[in-house]
Amino acid sequence: MPDASLEFIGTATSVLRLGPFTLLTDPNFLHRGQRAYLGKGLFSKRLTEPALQPDQLPRLDVVLLSHLHGDHFDRVARRELDRSLPILTTPQAASRLVRWGFGEAQPLETWDTTTLEDGEHRLTITAVPGQHAPGPARHVLPPVMGSVLELAEGGGRPFRVYVSGDTLFRPWLSTVSERTGKIDAAVVHLGGTRVLGLLVTMDDRQGADLLELLEPTVAVPIHHDDYTVFRSPLSDFLETCRRRQLRTQVRPVSRGERVSLVSDSVAGA
Repeated sequence: MPDASLEFIGTATSVLRLGPFTLLTDPNFLHRGQRAYLGKGLFSKRLTEPALQPDQLPRLDVVLLSHLHGDHFDRVARRELDRSLPILTTPQAASRLVRWGFGEAQPLETWDTTTLEDGEHRLTITAVPGQHAPGPARHVLPPVMGSVLELAEGGGRPFRVYVSGDTLFRPWLSTVSERTGKIDAAVVHLGGTRVLGLLVTMDDRQGADLLELLEPTVAVPIHHDDYTVFRSPLSDFLETCRRRQLRTQVRPVSRGERVSLVSDSVAGA
């Protein structure tokens, strides 16, 4: 049984523990009432308090950044994160981070992979497709990547975690599991974020569509109530999943809580 868990800090920020590896996702540490810059003169006010600040984080192996927006990599992260940390992100974001002094920022094109090793454990990280905005608005918002984290130990079947990033649902996301293999757990960015009236992250229906498409065994919804641009509450997503009778085990998590990414059937085996 793999050791796999998510500790939720807030927004899309979490600490993923996969075997001996510890990853930080989309670091956002602004306090309640502060505003995140979303580009093109747009801001959004934070409504919640993050569970941790950078000086309270555990030792990290890598930072996983889906894209460069102020609610995913903010001024606190820019000021206080260790600049020697490896950061895996889009080429656009990596270029900006290097200019800011994060010399270990590594660009990943879609389907690029990188691997971490610790004894018999191997963690392979694959950048997978995402689309942050519909139609011509794709050229206004920054490119976004999802990620598949594949933990392997010895010769057994690897354990795979999909982190969606701020993508909309698109049927071609089926390529994620088709190319990487069965998804054991999905970390799903929701919120139904609207910018200038456009939907730019999944709402409750699109989130449920994604679970129906990829059929992960476990799903943890995040990125749903922290900013004023979020329009689709977690309760709607949970009700939509219940109504559709999805086979996925949906596990809500509160800020400061830690949840297992391993299915009940595997954990009880």
